[in-house]
Amino acid sequence: MSSYGDEDSIPLHSRGHAPSRSRIYWRTEMTIRQLLRPRAIISLLKVVVPLVVLSVLLGLYYWEPHVEIAFYNRAWVSQEILQVPPLAGCFARDRVSPTYNVTDALYGPRHTEVHAGTPLQFGMDCYDFAGTVQLRSQSPPRESIPPDDRIQYHTYWRTDLAAFGPRQEWMLKSFFATQDLSRSRLILWSNGDLSQNAILQKWLRRYPNSFALKVVDYHTLARGTELEGSELLNVNDTKAWIDGDLVRLLVIWAYGGVWVDMDSLLTRDLAPLLEHEFVTQWDCYDKKYVPMNGALMRFHKHSPYLCEAFHVMATSPPPRKGTTDWGALLYLKLRRRLLAAGIPPFKVLPFCFSDARSCRLDNRLPDPFAPDPSHGLWTMGLGREEGGGLDKALGKVFSVHLHNQWDKPFPRGGWVERLLLRRYDERIGSGEL
Repeated sequence: MSSYGDEDSIPLHSRGHAPSRSRIYWRTEMTIRQLLRPRAIISLLKVVVPLVVLSVLLGLYYWEPHVEIAFYNRAWVSQEILQVPPLAGCFARDRVSPTYNVTDALYGPRHTEVHAGTPLQFGMDCYDFAGTVQLRSQSPPRESIPPDDRIQYHTYWRTDLAAFGPRQEWMLKSFFATQDLSRSRLILWSNGDLSQNAILQKWLRRYPNSFALKVVDYHTLARGTELEGSELLNVNDTKAWIDGDLVRLLVIWAYGGVWVDMDSLLTRDLAPLLEHEFVTQWDCYDKKYVPMNGALMRFHKHSPYLCEAFHVMATSPPPRKGTTDWGALLYLKLRRRLLAAGIPPFKVLPFCFSDARSCRLDNRLPDPFAPDPSHGLWTMGLGREEGGGLDKALGKVFSVHLHNQWDKPFPRGGWVERLLLRRYDERIGSGEL
């Protein structure tokens, strides 16, 4: 038994020895227990919470947050994305329409290149690439081209959603001001009769060979396709999410040409693009499962690409309500099947060609519905004045997609009014006869 003065009674750390592992563990555990006590936690929060709030406020002052999170069901991805079923055979020689030249459409020489091959996310890369797509010189036609023989441009307005008014008229003006009206015709499709609309009557009188109205008949347009007689054609108000995708594919199948969403403002002649069949990139972020859309698209009449698209629609599970399954997902499915079959796929225009608002905060087009800032700058030191950086970028791209927002007015004196709308009126006048 040791006495008080025995060496064994002296703590180890007093004798120059390191404390044991058990003693270190015990002290660490005691420290953690103390920190986890309610009083300690409250004291810690009194310091941490203000620091976090201050950091967030400072961050919001210097940076604009841009966060997008999406969740995809793994079973859905496995079934709808990863599987690559075979094509329906629309490119077989005995099935291709005599109006469609496979050799030229798939393998013919091209003057322009529209598929960038890279995301073009940085700086002015996308705008500069768009500027490389130029039209070969064309002499005026010797005689008037019949309306049905012109390049057909298609757009669509649902009469049951809102009346066709001055805001919708700007899309028509953008077409008349930017396209070669001696070679093109715009068809405004609708699900109701628009022939009595005063605005549209005015433009029909002024451009009888370059503008027309048509009412959609899904069953007539679908003749000769895999959707003929399908229940999917029975579109009603509860299936408005299907409506837009059906219209654009069916009218281009039946007539050929170019589809332009009604909520677009054309900024440049689309002719340099027309030697290709294409859809457009959704945005510059390379979304895995929804990389493409049809807001601006071009296919020939009775194109086998569209024939295959109808097969995908007819044989796939019904689209999930409120999704883009028949838009972005449809084109992805079709493209992967074409690649697996060794068939050159349709082109995909870079995002900025038609939707330059859908990219990074430092290079996207400004908000069309927000007033210009007092400093007059756009980005990277580029200005919004006539002849400035924004003006030059608009001259390189082909369209500005407004993403509906029909209830929002264009700010008076804003960049849309100054650089686009006023110029439309200058080129074509008010449209009065």
